[in-house]
Amino acid sequence: MKTILSQLIDDFQERDLPELVVRDADFPGIPGKADVAIGMRRTGKTFFCYQKMKELLESGVKRQQILYMNFEDERLLDFSVQDFQAILDVYYGRFPENKDLDCYFFFDEIQRIDQWEMFIRRLLDTEKAQIFLTGSSSKLLSTEIATSLRGRSLSTEIFPFSFKEYLKAKGLFEKPPQNFGSRTAATLRRAITDYLEIGGFPEVLNLDRNLRMEVLQGYIDSVILRDVIERHRVSNVIALKHLVSHIMHAPGGKFSVNKFYNTLKSMAVKCTKNSLYEYLDHLIDAYLLYRVPIHCYSEKARMLNPPKIYTVDTGLLNAMTFRKSANNGPLLENLVFLHLRRNGYEAEYVTTKEGGEADFFAQHKSSGNVILIQACWDMADQNTFNRELRGLQNAMKELSVDSGTIVTWDDEANLEGNIRVVPVWKWLLTSEK
Repeated sequence: MKTILSQLIDDFQERDLPELVVRDADFPGIPGKADVAIGMRRTGKTFFCYQKMKELLESGVKRQQILYMNFEDERLLDFSVQDFQAILDVYYGRFPENKDLDCYFFFDEIQRIDQWEMFIRRLLDTEKAQIFLTGSSSKLLSTEIATSLRGRSLSTEIFPFSFKEYLKAKGLFEKPPQNFGSRTAATLRRAITDYLEIGGFPEVLNLDRNLRMEVLQGYIDSVILRDVIERHRVSNVIALKHLVSHIMHAPGGKFSVNKFYNTLKSMAVKCTKNSLYEYLDHLIDAYLLYRVPIHCYSEKARMLNPPKIYTVDTGLLNAMTFRKSANNGPLLENLVFLHLRRNGYEAEYVTTKEGGEADFFAQHKSSGNVILIQACWDMADQNTFNRELRGLQNAMKELSVDSGTIVTWDDEANLEGNIRVVPVWKWLLTSEK
């Protein structure tokens, strides 16, 4: 194993870091704590680490002070917890002067190794090293870290490119425009149309449609196989795939395990309700799906009302389903949810006393700022728009929120009652302000 580790360390020292799109995120970098980049496979966690490495090199850190190890390298298939010490032996044997210097250790997809957290805890306690971890499982934040790294880690969630990052990656706008003249607006309208279709996974941005679909479908297969079936030893693959397909065809829809269980039963697919709950948790754990509960203060009511389920990327949704352009409203709602999540908001949906609904009651995890948002494709269908408007107005009144936002595809207006209607291509670039 030491021979392999030595080769991997030397290879990294010789390799040029790739060109990359700078992400709108950063590691906190607090001494004594491990920095953890989490998110679904292929969202760019490794390149996010490269981004940090480039920052370190530009600040004067020597390349030899950086150690990078990817635990999904096939040469490390036989790696186990007993081999972690060999990494230190080889690295410090290669660069003994680093024992007295601050070093920066990057461990990619470390959750593949059982009991990895014990090694990281020891590193934090005994070595002069800043630790950076990546993983495609939220277990990096819950069960595994809770046992050995409680209070010793800080996480950064990495998503597919945001609309702002997409514009940068496509060479359209290096920074978000401050003014929205006719030429800028036309460029953004075209860009948001493509973004809704393609999504934000970095690898597929410049692929033709057929190849893009194939690659994105491969991402789904990888999550199902490696992050669910293999990791959690799931045997009922048929039921799991039906579950994924069902949710992909109804993004932002309320999902009831009981109803889906009956659907499987009618299809003669055997599966228990408990298994379906577990499969859904596994898919959320792998960052493919996100659960949004109803906003209420009663735990019983939360349990009785089904959550809404959103997907990590609209490109994945398009790759997995045949969708008519007339039914893009759910994709718009999915975009709005992802933007809220990226920017640190916890989202819930609201059902009003009159039976209306507001899509998002969102509260910022740090500032506590509260916003109410409705996603509505356009204002052309007056009946639909009035229903959405009433749902938002009633939610504002019941929850004592003094303003609201309706995010549309391309409509803009200021309505009575401090309600703003804003096109999504503008809202995605200005809402953070």
